[in-house]
Amino acid sequence: MATLPNPLPRLATLGLRLPPGSLVDETSDGPWHEPLLWYAEQPPSPGDWAALAPPAARHGLLPVLVDTYGADGGGPEGWALDPELMSYPGDHDAEEVLAEFWEEHTADDQPPPETEAAEATEATEQASPSHDDPLAPFGPAWPGLAPAGREEADPDVRAAEVADSVRGGRGSAFHHPRLALVPARRSADIPAAIGWTGPLNHENDVARLCAVLRSWEDRFGIRVVALTSDTLVVSVAAPPSTPAEAEAVAAEHVAFCPDTLMQGDLDDLRTYAKELIGEPAWSFWWD
Repeated sequence: MATLPNPLPRLATLGLRLPPGSLVDETSDGPWHEPLLWYAEQPPSPGDWAALAPPAARHGLLPVLVDTYGADGGGPEGWALDPELMSYPGDHDAEEVLAEFWEEHTADDQPPPETEAAEATEATEQASPSHDDPLAPFGPAWPGLAPAGREEADPDVRAAEVADSVRGGRGSAFHHPRLALVPARRSADIPAAIGWTGPLNHENDVARLCAVLRSWEDRFGIRVVALTSDTLVVSVAAPPSTPAEAEAVAAEHVAFCPDTLMQGDLDDLRTYAKELIGEPAWSFWWD
């Protein structure tokens, strides 16, 4: 992945007011040639994100919360980070990536047509999806990108608000969240910049997913706010405000993370879409 000069080796000289913390250079293949991120030893207090983000950004460092309780304990150094797998997010087209994922996902649910009659039935279903179809109102054909949302808040202010709301504890994906800094061009690039492998069963090159995150930055004002070893949370400054808008966004979510409709009781796209209206944060988990 193409990168900017990494300021983390000079972190102590940048003049940032940081609590005690650790630099992480551990990957699935051993130590990386430079630090991938820094994270604090203590949990963040409300306002820490908002205070640190502007001065850190001036040095090319962007904030993200990381969980420090993995399957075997510990922090991101135990996440099997693999920066060598990653390409550059700017080399990928978000709509092409989503269309490919959507068509792969829906193909798994479509039996192969064995007769001309079956093919005719399939064509009819593509034009008019059944209300019993979990992907209704859409069919196997990629429906296209959702229109941009209307901004409700400054994206960086919304990110700080969502970061302050992330709390560890029972029932949460985040047991011990810690504030981290990552050298990245933009927030959407953070997963690829650290070689995050959370969606490994869905996509090896996370830069392709970061291309989608870049598009969501542009259309919905998202920021990457929090990561565990397999969970991603983004803040949303311009969420959908109508059912139709939410359904279009939900289709992108299903392509981006097919497990979206396999988590909890959300087993169809319309039900999931209702929860996106006005929602200030989106969460994704890959099995």
